[in-house]
Amino acid sequence: MVHNKKIPLRKCVGCGEMKEKRELLRAVKTPQGDFQLDTTGKLAGRGAYLCPCVDCLQIARKAHRLEKSFSCAIPNEVYDRLEEALKTYA
Repeated sequence: MVHNKKIPLRKCVGCGEMKEKRELLRAVKTPQGDFQLDTTGKLAGRGAYLCPCVDCLQIARKAHRLEKSFSCAIPNEVYDRLEEALKTYA
């Protein structure tokens, strides 16, 4: 009997689609309170997943979905930094 390996799925906070974990980028709030994109998926801290496109980040920004995920206010500078990181990642 062959056992298929389970593929972890995560939901994009922007578009709301369920996708494979490796297809998404993780936005992380580190224990120090800093926000950054985790391209490896292994940084310590609370994470929320985004599609690797600026559109999903803009949707999440407009609907305040990252604030809800991290349970704190996120300054506009952080969104701008995340957007620049997404542009350089793609």
